[in-house]
Amino acid sequence: MVKAIIAGERDVEKLAEMSRGLLRRKIPQLQLALEGRVSDHHRFLLQQLMDHLEFVESKMTRLEQEIAERLRPFEETVRRLCTVPGIDRVSAWGIISEIGLNMERFPDEHHLASWAGFCPGNWESAGKRKSGRIRKGSAWLRRHLCPSAWGVSTQQNNYLSALFRRLAARRGVKRATIAVAHAILVISYHILKHPVEYRDPGPDYFDRLHPQRLKRKLVKRLEGLGFQVTLEARPCPA
Repeated sequence: MVKAIIAGERDVEKLAEMSRGLLRRKIPQLQLALEGRVSDHHRFLLQQLMDHLEFVESKMTRLEQEIAERLRPFEETVRRLCTVPGIDRVSAWGIISEIGLNMERFPDEHHLASWAGFCPGNWESAGKRKSGRIRKGSAWLRRHLCPSAWGVSTQQNNYLSALFRRLAARRGVKRATIAVAHAILVISYHILKHPVEYRDPGPDYFDRLHPQRLKRKLVKRLEGLGFQVTLEARPCPA
C-alpha cells in the first residue's frame, strides 16, 4: 500500500484491497484511514522512509545468513528447539547464543531459570511478602522467550497455549506471558541436555491432571445457570 501511494495511487478502495492477513477484516475502517491529501512532498518523505526500511531489512537478512552459516554444525539442535510451539529459528539461535549448548553448568532447570531471571522474586520484610516481581536477569534472553510465549497465545491445541489461557484468566496476560516463557526455557533446557524432541502433553493436559476437580467445577457452573445436574457413568468402550 505504501509503495502504491508513493507511485501516485489515490483510490482508497484499491489501496485497501492490497491489505493482507487480519487487516482484511477491517477494510471499511482502513478506507477511512487512507483518505486524505497526499502531496509530492509526502511521497518524497515516504520514499525516503521506505528506502531506509529496505536497507535495514537487507542488513537483517545478511546477518541471519551469517548466523545460520556459523550455527550450521548445530543445525540438528536448532531443529529440535523449533519443535517447541512458539520457537522459530531466530528464537532458537537467540536461546543457544545466551545459554550455550552445555547444560552441565546448570545443576538443573531451576538454576537456569533463576539465572535467567524467570523465577518469582522473594522480597520479604519482617516475615511479610512484599513483592513477587522477577529480577532483571538476562535481558537478551527475555527478548527471545517473551515474544515466543506471546506467539503461543495465538495458537490452539497444544499444552503451552492451554497454559497461557489458564493463567491469563486468573493472573493477567503479563504474568501468563512470563510463566509460559519460563516453561519454554525449562523445555529448552531438557532439549539441549538430552538429544530429544519436544513431545506436547496436549491441550487437555490440565483436564486429565485433575478430572474430579474439573467435574465439580463444571457441575457447579451448570447449577449456577439453573440446571439440575445428574451424573451417570458411561461404560468404557471395549
